[in-house]
Amino acid sequence: MSDPRSTVLHHRHAALGASFTDFGGWLMPVRYTSDLAEHHAVRTAAGLFDISHMAEFEVTGSVAGECLDAALASRLSTLAVGKAKYSLVLADDGGIIDDVIVYRLAEERFLIIANAGNRAAVWAALQERAEGWDAQVRDLTDDYALLAVQGPAAVSVLAATTGLSAAGVALAETAYYAWTAGEFAGAPLLIARTGYTGEDGFELMVPVGAAEALWDALLTAGEPLGLVPAGLASRDTLRLEAGMPLYGHELSRDVTPAQAGLGRVVAADKSTFVGRDGLAARGAASAPVLVGLVSTGRRAGRAGYSVLGPDEERIGEVTSGALSPTLGHPIALAYVAPEHAAVGTELGIDVRGTRIPATVTPLPFYRRKK
Repeated sequence: MSDPRSTVLHHRHAALGASFTDFGGWLMPVRYTSDLAEHHAVRTAAGLFDISHMAEFEVTGSVAGECLDAALASRLSTLAVGKAKYSLVLADDGGIIDDVIVYRLAEERFLIIANAGNRAAVWAALQERAEGWDAQVRDLTDDYALLAVQGPAAVSVLAATTGLSAAGVALAETAYYAWTAGEFAGAPLLIARTGYTGEDGFELMVPVGAAEALWDALLTAGEPLGLVPAGLASRDTLRLEAGMPLYGHELSRDVTPAQAGLGRVVAADKSTFVGRDGLAARGAASAPVLVGLVSTGRRAGRAGYSVLGPDEERIGEVTSGALSPTLGHPIALAYVAPEHAAVGTELGIDVRGTRIPATVTPLPFYRRKK
């Protein structure tokens, strides 16, 4: 097995005292100080994340939109320039190869951001599915870095960053799941109001040559506003509170969108797309479905722990779980048999041999105030 790759910002993270973990084939900062401090900073002020391990693909051509309609689960041909959309790359049998965000950069140009660990799979799928279309696919991953500023102070942080400017729509006026072009110290910038924490925030795509300077400038401008560098550990508890699925935990090739609560993402009225026939063939009314579970106390279920029914029978499995830093009680995502999935159902989680009561609850666990 090859050594994990490092992002262009690795030396910045090391200088800040980060500890690292191998995530999706990349050596990424897991924390700089403490998981809790970084989590609370994002909820109350802002956090700065290096997410350059994510994969970026460009799809261009006169029928790029129609090509993506056939390649992905959503309808992308009607997406307006300047907007973004969450979508899924499905396998022929309807299983999920990856979840992605698609940005329409121009009438004939789209950007797709995929998970780091699925870069090869998404690249292969896009190339194969573009065959026969007037559409070209390019892998931009090694050309760009991706930073995320997340939290209620995100707009103020970007506005205070020396050398950063937005063209067209003002940052404060940029809608959620929209993007605007920008510039940082002469380098082009894509500034998208998207994120993976449940907070307001932006994701900034910049050429790798300008990434270190942008990181430094954001930290300098943001520190007086409460911005801190934040690692993967806090990112995971933030997204869990927001009820956002993570590939490899809630999403996989063994799971369909409907099971994961993502049936709305699939444009079922499209005449054809990869995975359509597989989804129809599966049916699978008895397949496990994703639910949210809340408990009292301090002991949280973790990924792989069994979910128990009323007679102590195993009826599912936790996919992600933590003691919620914001809410102060345990939360978990789990796949359970559909007859146990109704909101309010009382279940249990086997936490190292002890049954911890858990109640099925609507998602997300946390919703920011607007």
